[in-house]
Amino acid sequence: MRWLVGWSSIAASFGTAGRVSGQGPGQSPGHGFGQSSGHGFGQGGYGDGGAPLHGGIADAAHADDPGADAERTVHPVGAQLLWGDPDPLWAVGDWRPDEIRTLTADPADPFTRLAVLGCCGATDAELRRALYAARGGALRHLTQWSGSYTAVVQAGRRITVVGDLAGARPVFYTPWASGTAYATAALPLADLIEAQLDIGHLAALLACPDSPEALGDGTPYAGVRRIPPGHALILREGSREITGYEQVASLAVAAPEADAERAVEGVREALVDAVRARLTAPRHAPDATPPYDPGPVPGMGPADRRAARGAPAPGVGADLSGGSASATLALLAAGLPGAPGTLLSPAGARLLAVTFNDLATPQGREAELERARAIAADPRLHHIVVAAADEALPYAELDGPLTDEPAPSLVFAARERRRLAAGSADHFTGHGARQVLDAHPARMADLLMDRRRRHLLRPVAALARSASASGAAGESLLVPLTVYSAARRLARTTYRAGMEAAAARLREGGVPERTTGPVDASLAALTWSRPGPAAGWLTGEALAEVSIRLTVAAGRPPLSLRPGEARARSLLARHAADHRVFEQAVEVRSQRLHAPFLDNQVVRAARALPESLRVQPGARAAILRSVLSSAGVREFPPGWGVTDRTPNETATRLGLRAALGDLLDLFASPLLADAGLIEARVVRQALLDAADGRPVPLDGLAELVSMELWLRRLLARRGTCWTGTSAARRRAVPEGVPVHRPALS
Repeated sequence: MRWLVGWSSIAASFGTAGRVSGQGPGQSPGHGFGQSSGHGFGQGGYGDGGAPLHGGIADAAHADDPGADAERTVHPVGAQLLWGDPDPLWAVGDWRPDEIRTLTADPADPFTRLAVLGCCGATDAELRRALYAARGGALRHLTQWSGSYTAVVQAGRRITVVGDLAGARPVFYTPWASGTAYATAALPLADLIEAQLDIGHLAALLACPDSPEALGDGTPYAGVRRIPPGHALILREGSREITGYEQVASLAVAAPEADAERAVEGVREALVDAVRARLTAPRHAPDATPPYDPGPVPGMGPADRRAARGAPAPGVGADLSGGSASATLALLAAGLPGAPGTLLSPAGARLLAVTFNDLATPQGREAELERARAIAADPRLHHIVVAAADEALPYAELDGPLTDEPAPSLVFAARERRRLAAGSADHFTGHGARQVLDAHPARMADLLMDRRRRHLLRPVAALARSASASGAAGESLLVPLTVYSAARRLARTTYRAGMEAAAARLREGGVPERTTGPVDASLAALTWSRPGPAAGWLTGEALAEVSIRLTVAAGRPPLSLRPGEARARSLLARHAADHRVFEQAVEVRSQRLHAPFLDNQVVRAARALPESLRVQPGARAAILRSVLSSAGVREFPPGWGVTDRTPNETATRLGLRAALGDLLDLFASPLLADAGLIEARVVRQALLDAADGRPVPLDGLAELVSMELWLRRLLARRGTCWTGTSAARRRAVPEGVPVHRPALS
């Protein structure tokens, strides 16, 4: 993992080297903070006359102990100090040199400075102008550059950490040492305070994963909080404030509908700039020397042998699954000016496009593979097909790295890692395109609230045609009336009533019905909140606790009173959080995954799209077709842009059958049962039913298995993110999962 961490204390004397030996915490060292800013925690230092410096932020909890030495201070393991006291900041992990940029507003004012970590397309002049604006309180300027990054601003004793709009680069914080510690990962903060598990948050994550009302600002670790997407964390000498930097639409009247052509042009410019920001960044080769290449192998080319060794190729590559999102990024990256290929080719190098071919389930994906081959005929692309059989099925390899949080992608990590290992050092992926560009079904209720009923004709007709194509010709005649009634009912349901109804459904043990087609999925999504696919296996106590969370959230004002907008933003936040865990689970050394659709500017431009355009069938394909036309691509293979929402259940069931023994052993005495969230025998029976082909929510089983795997990896770790203290090593969840939970009152 790559993360940054810092903190702000109340007393300015508690810094990286806070005071001279023999001075109290309220006295100044005399030489000021500027002379000791180059020392990190635990690194020591000397003041005037050679007197050793003592103290540190760990002493804030023991301010009356003047004899504390520097060994009692803590600092992250393997960290790079970006700036020192009084409010230090570190970067931890294998950051590239160009991914860390720091600057000051004025050499005479070293405590007004900016740090940007990640891929950022801004110039130094733009960074300096944004620093001046942020010093005055204008934070939105820090989020308007292309790329994916985290910005930290220090203006005197005020620290501002800005999160992104989607939630792919979150910011966490926790009270510590009479101040506040913050980081872009939750696990380091949990280690710092030795946090216990938040069982209520884990229950909400299984019961209502798409409802931020149930999750709140919590994390799996008690005491560690997350700022919402589109917000910033402001620290003033330890005291914290969370504020939003996006404009809030008026709740009194509906905003005028934006011009569709101009909105699509904005998406096109934002996406092109996002891809260009990655192409103009310096090229990187794998850090470590790859293992010895044994030479030619029958049936394997150089790229295949390199992928088998687990080392990405230098340069830029992209997924090419046959879908419109990945194809758009691949063709854009190959067509924009620059050298997307190897380090040795100054110009004209071809982009590496990777397609995964599942040999275990060859049926059903022929059209996608054929589209990928047709797109790969572009001379600017070098196409590689990664073929795998049973060894790449879901649940094939249950061992993996510990991620920051649990996510369903843990059970598919080995499958995806095999594909990404054949990619490049900088690899584009189309994750997030559906959540950013497509219309959530609840947006039909927003159109009814704005009295724009005529825009519902085409989406409702498309749902009726899908029902007729699936064989339910008689039911297709009732689809328009059914969908319109559900959308009208949602439009007339207030936020408070919707949350209370969702809470009552959980208390009654309401199990989500299995959706069998687009019509059922759309009807199930026309609600303020609904249970997740794993809710049916939770205990009554766990569901009751989540219902209490929803009831409490019903009394708080929502971020949006429009159900479609609210549900679309929550779905995007959930997907961005899952994508972040996905990056950690499938991480290949020296490789960076780029998801331009989750960038701030792309998300902001997509939000400007009118709802009447979003809900139309094929809207995403039309928008991406317009994007590619700017790059000179005007010919597309047959079926390009076809939306395929059906998951590959065949591969999932085959993987379940192959790993059934290991999964049954995993749930013989599960930690989730010790926490009171599930009953082991019920989940084991569900695994047997899924392996036998019975109708079981497979995505719900993936969430249960992933969370159980994550808990076992968390408790099995012996390391910690911190060092430099004479006390015992700080580690999250030191007492394990609580076996006995207090009864609900």
